[in-house]
Amino acid sequence: MVSGRDEKIELEHEAARIFMRLYERRFGITMRHIWHNAPRRPDVSCYYDDQKLDLEIAHLYGSEAEAMHILGRELSAHTHRELLQLMRMPAEARLVAALNSLLASKAEKSYDSERVWLVIRNANPLWTKEEMLAHFPKLHLPKSHPFEQVWVIGDMQGDSGLLALYPPLHQPTQRA
Repeated sequence: MVSGRDEKIELEHEAARIFMRLYERRFGITMRHIWHNAPRRPDVSCYYDDQKLDLEIAHLYGSEAEAMHILGRELSAHTHRELLQLMRMPAEARLVAALNSLLASKAEKSYDSERVWLVIRNANPLWTKEEMLAHFPKLHLPKSHPFEQVWVIGDMQGDSGLLALYPPLHQPTQRA
């Protein structure tokens, strides 16, 4: 049986590999070799065109109850009721609230690193990259944060590509 920590590291590495592949395809810049870091550092480090780059990885589930369901955990009656209640709330409102909450939480962190990018992998199959793009004006990255860039992988497998959230110069061509 895989421990929760091992599963978290596996999910982070998988997200980093997907991100690196998508980024290389979109920009033609080589990203290679990942390794996991200790707590005061971002989750994963890699090489970006022969320069060290740290990636903080986050997964967007929506809520703890949705995360448990998506990850295939056994659900208590209470968690099942929570999920049913969440389904009554419009998916758009849940998406914006969940993503803004994740951005606010990550913005409060500080890292022992020179260059950190935040990579958010959408794990909720109810939300798409296109919906995130459509609600982009409602997303809020706090002014003070440690990230050089912020990216969203549109789905668990990376099939829908990347969405650049920050800096603004990456936003007009949301194609990869």
